[in-house]
Amino acid sequence: MALLTPLLAFLYHLPQVYKWLLKPYYVASLFMCAAFLAVRKIPGICEHLSTQREDGNPCDFDWREVEILMFLSAIVMMKNRRAITVEQHVGNIILFSKVANVILFFRLDIRLGLLYLTLCIVFLMTCKPPLYMGPEYIKYFSDKTIDDELDRDGRVTWIVEFFANWSPECQSFASVYADLSLKYNCAGLKFGKVDIGRYGEVSKKYKVSTSPLSKQLPSLVLFRGGKEVMRRPQVDKKGRAVSWSFTEENIIREFNLNELYQNSKKLNKTKGADKTSQSQFPPVPEEEEPQQEGGDIQGEESESKKDK
Repeated sequence: MALLTPLLAFLYHLPQVYKWLLKPYYVASLFMCAAFLAVRKIPGICEHLSTQREDGNPCDFDWREVEILMFLSAIVMMKNRRAITVEQHVGNIILFSKVANVILFFRLDIRLGLLYLTLCIVFLMTCKPPLYMGPEYIKYFSDKTIDDELDRDGRVTWIVEFFANWSPECQSFASVYADLSLKYNCAGLKFGKVDIGRYGEVSKKYKVSTSPLSKQLPSLVLFRGGKEVMRRPQVDKKGRAVSWSFTEENIIREFNLNELYQNSKKLNKTKGADKTSQSQFPPVPEEEEPQQEGGDIQGEESESKKDK
C-alpha cells in the first residue's frame, strides 16, 4: 500500500509531470540522477570500473551499491509521505538521487566522486527550479508598499505569504497559494506576497526568520485592519516553527476561509450599493442666500439723515 499510493498519485498527475520534465532544469537534473547508472551499465565504460562482485562483472551493481540504493529509496518514500504537491515529490526524488550518486561515485573512485560533486555545486549555483507562472490573484509587496496596503482599508482582510525564492518549500507552495487566491479573492479578502529574502527589513519587522534552521518559510499571516490576527506556522520560544503542513485543506480550516469569504463578499455588495446610489442621486447644489438689498439701502439712507 505504501508503494501503491504514490504510484497512483504519480499516474494521476502524469500529464502535468510530463510538462515539467521538459523544462531545462528537470532535464539536466534527470541526467545527473542517472549518472551512476549510466556509468555502471554502458558498455565500453563499465569494463574499466572496479567491482566487489564475486563473479567479477563490473557492469552490474555489487551488494553494497544495492544496499545504498535501497536505503535511500526508503528515505525518499518517508519524505514523500509529507509532500504536498507533485513538485515536492519530484524534488525529493531528485535531491536524494543526487546524494546517492555522490556516495556511490566516491565509493567507486574518489576522482569520480570529486568530479560529480563539483558538477552538483555548479548546477546548484547556476540553475534554479522554475518558478510558478500560472494564474493568480496575488498582490506582490515591497518593503515600501506593504504597510500602506495593509493600512489602506480597515475593512479588508489580508492573507500575506512571507517567502524566499531560494526556499524549496516556498517554491512548492506557490501553486497551492495561487489556487487559494483564485477561489477566495474578493473585495474584502485579498492575498499578498512579500519576498523577505530580498527585503530583510520586512523580515525583521514582522518577525519571520529566513534561516533554514528555523523552518519558518513559508509563513502565512492574517491581517485585519493592518494588525496581525494569526499566523501559520506558529513559532515556539526558541524561534523554531511548530510543525505544520501547508496543504490546501489545512489552510482553509485554520484560517476559516469559507466564513471569511462569505463575510467579505458583503463588503463587495456594500461598495456596489454605494456606487449605484451616488450615480442615481447626484449631489444637490447648495442654494445661495439672497442678498438683502432693501435692508442695505435703508441703512444707508438712515446714516445719511444722521449726517445731515
